[in-house]
This record gives sequence, structure tokens and C-alpha cells, in this order.
Amino acid sequence: MNELATLVDWSRAQFALTAAFHWLFVPLTLGLSVIVAVMETIYYRTKDKKWLGTTKFWMTLFAINFAIGVATGIILEFEFGTNWSNYSWFVGDIFGAPLAIEGLLAFFMESTFFAVMFFGWEKVSARFHLTSTWLTAIGASVSALWILIANSWMQYPVGMEFDPDQMRNVMNDFWALVFSPVAINKIIHSVFSGWALAGVFVIGVSSWLLLKKSNKEMALRSIKTGAWIGFIGIIITIGSGDGSAKVVSKIQPMKLAAMEGLYHGEQGQSIAAFGILNPAKTYDNDESAFLFDISIPKGLSFLAEGDINAFIPGISDIINGYKLNENGDTINTVSYAERIAIGKAAHKALREYDDAKKAGDNASMLQAKEDLQKSFKYFGYGYFNSPEEAIPNVPITFYAFHIMVIFGSYILMLFAAILLFSYKKSLTHLLTDNKWIQIIAILSIPVVWICSEAGWVVAEVGRQPWTIEGLLPTRAAVSDIPTTSVITTFTIFAVVFMGLLAAEMNILFKYIIKRSKEDIDNSNN
Repeated sequence: MNELATLVDWSRAQFALTAAFHWLFVPLTLGLSVIVAVMETIYYRTKDKKWLGTTKFWMTLFAINFAIGVATGIILEFEFGTNWSNYSWFVGDIFGAPLAIEGLLAFFMESTFFAVMFFGWEKVSARFHLTSTWLTAIGASVSALWILIANSWMQYPVGMEFDPDQMRNVMNDFWALVFSPVAINKIIHSVFSGWALAGVFVIGVSSWLLLKKSNKEMALRSIKTGAWIGFIGIIITIGSGDGSAKVVSKIQPMKLAAMEGLYHGEQGQSIAAFGILNPAKTYDNDESAFLFDISIPKGLSFLAEGDINAFIPGISDIINGYKLNENGDTINTVSYAERIAIGKAAHKALREYDDAKKAGDNASMLQAKEDLQKSFKYFGYGYFNSPEEAIPNVPITFYAFHIMVIFGSYILMLFAAILLFSYKKSLTHLLTDNKWIQIIAILSIPVVWICSEAGWVVAEVGRQPWTIEGLLPTRAAVSDIPTTSVITTFTIFAVVFMGLLAAEMNILFKYIIKRSKEDIDNSNN
């Protein structure tokens, strides 16, 4: 078991490393592609050469980021086969479909029109070039859409049935995957969070130009464009986040409880605006959950259910199979101990089916299949030996969630302030002349990235120990390979990724510094 745990931990670490680095580039690609398309649209309509120079400046930064993002994304898809082969076998028919569509359609579209967008100046008509720019932006979002549909299915597995003859799940309803409530909210949340991130990036880089007294007019135009796109993005992100919370409350109550450090639920449940968790707290002791906290009365009930008096179960309630109805009456649900027992019965039925099939005993096969279908709902729990194994890492989930919320609120206020400064003439000098505001805008770039990464930590760590929620835990999904191989590739990837990140930042900085010494408005480069 210890050896298996080590393999699982290193496999998870490697995938987390790759995903985290990949997500450094994806949201900027999603948002910056839209900002560039808007800028080129303004140039196309006005024929103002200043907007051409502005468009080309940001398009080059987009291209640098795009190239690195592609490299890390390809590695992620390979890891499903190398490190998570049991997962790939178990659900390949379902999970592979959206990834195949993403590769064959969306990514192909995005890459093709990217080439026209970046290399097609003076080679194609202005209208076709603008169309290519928008299709690149659309292709980036469509590419993200199919990836997010696949990930959403891992959070909420629908549209499938288990085939005991193949010992794997097969798809029976493609559209259930596509229109899953998790998928809809995740797509909106992730894509528009990219708009917010790119908006902050544009504001930050433009503020650096202003700090260096360079390209003032271009910088102000860019700030206005980035602020509007980013403001729209953060508003929609916050709205979809509210929708996600309500969906999580229904289908992943354990994740919601971990996000709030909630062990014992109640009607009219408060929400922890901020707090310090008590490291001594476990689901089965009487220790206080927090050493310190600031709570909003009835906030979690309203956030999760839209009802300030709704009962929100905590970790202990979920494990013990306890909840309350609207009248305060106790409702007994399936406890985790019962789920584990049912899951083990499902595993036993599957083994009996396989044995009967090998023996040619059709009657026993039918009986075993019937038993399997009755207990398959909790199939994944059969891999556990105790209820606490099904609890995610509460501290990581809790702190990541609150970092995301706090930093997200800051980003909203930043956009509001920048828009106010941009359009109120009496305050515009604060953008152009106040170095502290410029420095704050620059320092907001890492803040928005931390916020973005924290969101994915919540989504993925909060789902643990599941690779597929309720169906397949991570320890059953890994490949049967030596732990040393995973450690070796982890080390190689860490070095390569750090090199790629350093290279991108170096290229970005050099390009920005070089262009800051030029008149961007009157340049076609």
C-alpha cells in the first residue's frame, strides 16, 4: 500500500505540475486573442494606423504565449496514457471523444487561422485577416470548451453505462456530457476568467510603458480596451461562480464542505469570509474547525441553495449519512460506510460475472450482472477501506478557495477603478502620472495569475480522492509503472517547464523593452 501511495502521489504531482504550467498560458491565450481581435476590428473600421501598431504589438505578445501553451498542453494529453493508463482504459470511450474533437476540429482551426493572423499581413485582404483573427479567438475558446467538457465529466460522470464484458464504461449519451450543468458553468467560468486575466495583463504592461514615459497614447488606448474586456470577464466569471457553487452543492457536497472548512452543517449556515483552520480538527472529533474566522451569517445557505435557511451538510454529516429537510426533520442518507460496503459488493459481483463468463455459466452471469447493476452507483467506494479516505485535503481546498475569492474581488475593484480613471478626465492623470497606481497595476499581473491557478486547485484538489467523482479513485487510475520512472520524468518536466517559462518571460520582457523605445503608434512591426 505504501508503494502504491507513493506512485499515486508522484503521478498526481507530475500531472499537477504539467497542468499548473499549462494553465499559466491558457487563460492569457483565451483573453488576449479577444482583445487583439477587438483592437483589429477598431483598426478595420477606422483605418487609423495607430490602432494597427497597437494591434500588432499585442498580437506579438499573444503569439509568444500561444507557442509555449501548445507545448505544455500536448504533454498533458500524453500523460493520460503514460501515467494514468487504468483511467484511460476505464473511461477512454467517453473521455477521449471531446479530446478527439478538440484536436481534430478546434485546435486545427485555431492553429490554421493563427498562421494567417500572424503571417498574413499584406498577403491577404484586410477583411480576411480580420476574420482570421476572430476565428483564432473563437478557435481558442472552442478548444477550451471541449477540454472543459472532458474535465466536467470527471466531476460529474453522465451519459455512460458500464459494460462488464469489456470491464469499462462506454458512452450512451454524448449530449449529456456536452450539456451537463457542470460543463456549462465551468466553460463560462474558465473562458471569461481568461478575459479578466488578459485584461489585467494588458493594463499592467501598459502601466509599465506609462511608468517609463513611453507611448502614452497607445498605452491609454490599450488600458481602456483591456479594462472593458477584463471588466466584462470578471463580472461573468463571478456570476458563473455563483452558478458553480449551486451545482457543487448538489453533486459534490464534500467539495463544498472542504471549500468552507465545514465539518458540522446546520440550517442557515454561515460562510467563512476568512479564517485560520484548526490543524487538530478531524471529522470525528469535537475540536473547533477554526482557530480564527470571520463569518457572514447564513451566507453559505444562500450561496449554495438560494435560501438563507437551507441546511448545508458538513464533512461529518456527509460521512455519517445525515441531513435535515426544510422543516428541520432528520433525513438519513447513505453513509460512507454503507457506500463502501455496497461498492465492495459491486466489485464482488464483477468478479463473479467474469468467473461465470469464463466458465460459460449464463445463469450465473445474468445474476452477477443484475447484482452489479444494483450496486454500481457506489462502485468507486469499493476501493476504500475507511470513510476518511474519501475526504479531500481540506486545508488546501479551503485556502485556495478563499485566495481565489479575495483576489477575484480585488480584480473587480481594479477594473472599476481603471475604468473610472480612464473616462473621467479629471482623474486620467492618475494613470499617466501617478507612479504608485502604475506600480499597483503592474503588481496585479501576478495577483490575477495566482487567482486563476487557485481556482483550478479548488476544482481538482476538492474532487480528490477521485479521478472520476464517485466512480474511480486516483489510486485505482494510475499506470502500473515503477515510481522511479515517474520521479525521473517529474524532474525532467520541472526543469523543462521552468526553462520554457524563463524563456517566455525573457522573450516577453525583451520585446516589451525594445518596443518601448520605439513609436508603436507609427510602426507597422
